[in-house]
Amino acid sequence: MPTISVYRDDLSSYLEHDFTDDEYRQLLFDYGLELDEITSAKQLMSEGNEGELATDDISDDVIYKIDIPANRYDLLCLEGLGMAMKAFLHKTEIHNYCPVLPRESDMQTIKVTPNVLQIRPYVVAAVLRNITFTEKSYASFIELQEKLHNNLCRRRTLVAIGAHDLDTIRGPFTYDAKLPEEICFKPLNQTKEYNGKEIMELYANHAQLKQYVPIIRDFEIYPVISDSNGVVLSLPPIINGDHSKISLKTTNVFIECTATDLHKAQVVLETLCCMFSVYCAEKYSAEQCTVIGADGVQTTYPLLNYRTEKISAELASDYIGIDNDSKNVAKLLCKMSLPSQANENNEIIVSIPPTRHDIIHACDIYEDVAIAYGYNKISKLLPSFMHIADQFPLNQLTEMLRYTVAQAGFTEALTFTLCSMDDAFSKLNKDLKKNACVEIMNPKNSEFQVVRTSLLPGILKTIAANKQMPLPVKLFEIADILVIDQEEEVGVRNRRRMCAINCNKNAGFEIVHGLLDKIMSSLEVQWGTENGYQLRETTDPTFFPGRCAKIVKADFAVGTIGVLHPLVLQTFDINYPCSAIELDIDLFV
Repeated sequence: MPTISVYRDDLSSYLEHDFTDDEYRQLLFDYGLELDEITSAKQLMSEGNEGELATDDISDDVIYKIDIPANRYDLLCLEGLGMAMKAFLHKTEIHNYCPVLPRESDMQTIKVTPNVLQIRPYVVAAVLRNITFTEKSYASFIELQEKLHNNLCRRRTLVAIGAHDLDTIRGPFTYDAKLPEEICFKPLNQTKEYNGKEIMELYANHAQLKQYVPIIRDFEIYPVISDSNGVVLSLPPIINGDHSKISLKTTNVFIECTATDLHKAQVVLETLCCMFSVYCAEKYSAEQCTVIGADGVQTTYPLLNYRTEKISAELASDYIGIDNDSKNVAKLLCKMSLPSQANENNEIIVSIPPTRHDIIHACDIYEDVAIAYGYNKISKLLPSFMHIADQFPLNQLTEMLRYTVAQAGFTEALTFTLCSMDDAFSKLNKDLKKNACVEIMNPKNSEFQVVRTSLLPGILKTIAANKQMPLPVKLFEIADILVIDQEEEVGVRNRRRMCAINCNKNAGFEIVHGLLDKIMSSLEVQWGTENGYQLRETTDPTFFPGRCAKIVKADFAVGTIGVLHPLVLQTFDINYPCSAIELDIDLFV
């Protein structure tokens, strides 16, 4: 969850009202946000150990640190937060954002070459014309880009933003990919020019930019945006050029976003345009640019489209648990910056603005109705139908058995559900061809290739990783495994199992046998009766020959008990003999 920092006085000025800290805390809470911390610039500098001299001239104005939901990109700056709060307080009308199509002679274009298609294939652009920056709005513009980079842009892997002073460059622009040696420009805030290879070396150890270098470093060619005079605007996603950097004096901002995801790029571009078009001479508008794709197709950005959704006021009220007619529900949605109107059919026509990319389904609109109404105002009622709940029997049995096995002196382990193919089969002396399992199509690494079919490998690996522990080592786990079952709709099913291992200087078979008897006693299953349990000799390659038995209940095998085979222990790098028990728990429910 991203956190933004805003000055209290700036927020009060935006809302045209002075709230106390407690009132702000409640207001933000009502909107679904959290005031995480109240601090000041001087306090932040002091906590950063900058020294007393460094804090003398720093303002002690109150700063709010506010937690923002990850999908509310429009709230990641003071401008967006202020507009949302004003609408929530009915202090302003909902703004109408619109794209401006300039004259053909003034239209900025970016031509995409085929070279970039395998690296970062997409680019979108817009112009904020006749914008006026102040120190605070300029800082907010830069900070919003960083917040978007770290959140929606996934640290620039999906989208990288470049903002340039349009008056220092000349279109049309070209989005191309070149050999590192062919790229030469002065990076932002540098004093000399570097080629592409030197830039990678320059920023490989940079505190902020080193994390972005690996994104393109291993490609043979690097993406680059340049103007008609060959001036390099940016080397995305690493650094912009110093020639076109923006400043407080910039009046026309050219924004370009290169991306591997076109939709995300459009969201980022429209968020920037909507938030900062308030400082343009023509407010709430952005000048469109044309992108000429590698296939020759021309598209103009930003789109700033409005989407219409139709919802039922009755259904929304039923879901939330309130009693409101369509007109009141429409007013509630207007508080959330969603222009809405009720029609004669008790339906609500909701207009989704380009600032609210978090609205995807009708349930998102219902959530906004609930926020605007106030969660604390919703009456707490019991359902009108039977609502006596009970614990799932298998889970209830599992919890009871955990206590039982722990009381027998065993320590519970929690192991991974995924394991390697070797752990699941070859290390247990089992033939993969005779044992089916669920395989992961694209495993992250060799340790997570299949879903476990037994709890034994995980506990054995735990023992091997804890050799420093004094003997005996007695571990158990009760968890699910996955087995192939063609009768199931998905072809597999979960099985709840209990596995326990006793590792000591001798095998200690009597320890696990005693544990089995205790478990069966707790389950009220008697020894040797018709419906009771007994041990029958069996062969299992995981266990030592002649020292393995299957656990039978009413002539049905429910588990295995025995001394583990020395070769199994050797493959798991365990130097002491072990006895083990593995039992199917769900067969006792």
